[in-house]
Amino acid sequence: MNYSIENHFLKISVQEKGAELCQIQSAITGKGFLWDADPEVWASYAPVLFPVIGAIKDGFVNYKGKQYAVPRHGFIRNNADVKLVDQTNDSLTFGLKFSEKTLEIYPFEFEFRITYGLQEKRIIVNHEVINHGNDEMLFSLGGHPAFKCPMHDNEVYEDYYLEFYAVENDATWLLEKDGLVGNTTKPVFENTNILHLNRHLFDNDALIFKHLVSKQVSLRSTKSPQVITLHYDDFKYLGIWAKPGGNFVCIEPWLGIADSADSDQNFETKEGILKLAAGNKFEAKFEIEISE
Repeated sequence: MNYSIENHFLKISVQEKGAELCQIQSAITGKGFLWDADPEVWASYAPVLFPVIGAIKDGFVNYKGKQYAVPRHGFIRNNADVKLVDQTNDSLTFGLKFSEKTLEIYPFEFEFRITYGLQEKRIIVNHEVINHGNDEMLFSLGGHPAFKCPMHDNEVYEDYYLEFYAVENDATWLLEKDGLVGNTTKPVFENTNILHLNRHLFDNDALIFKHLVSKQVSLRSTKSPQVITLHYDDFKYLGIWAKPGGNFVCIEPWLGIADSADSDQNFETKEGILKLAAGNKFEAKFEIEISE
């Protein structure tokens, strides 16, 4: 089931299953900005990532002497147990709490909530994680929104580029087999804030950045004034990806990262892992701004 809210500028819809944003539409022109989740290419719109990001080495982590088979990108996406827990005129909140089923693959008594709010021309995506257990909780979280590219009939993919807020010099970390992060990098930026899109940019999978200066990036076209800007002050890592043949680009703010190829699979020392004390709450948000 889908739930929708709108204001004078935007209408958004969210699937209850997986709490996945599935529509961003102009309330003025009717123009849509999210990828259409074509199952022949990539059947998702904007998966929610929790409690891990990306691949786990050999499919499991070790925690206190036991193995836990946490799925790739976690278990919120495509999860039919996620439910709408609150709705107002300008917000939708979805949640999932720990259960016997989740404890088999993730050893913490968590509560996860995600709220989609509308403020003028911005979609505020706020994540809440509550630790209901007696032990320190380990987790990662992130977003995976896929934006249409091209957006207009007179454009091609190569007309688009990403404009970062600051001049960058970061390199991407190359992925190895099974989506694990290797120990080698490839230059991407050299004193520039522009990344031009092309059909071969993701031939070796996602671009993964650990040390960007910017906390804001805009998807722009050389042929139209349309701009989509992602603000991600609360997030350390950024992934950029598209499926070959897909008319979209994913801009992915992450708090956490896929396992490295040489990971010892110890959950407590996993790169980028967040730690939350018993009884405490964690929040992080990113914002999607639409300018026409």
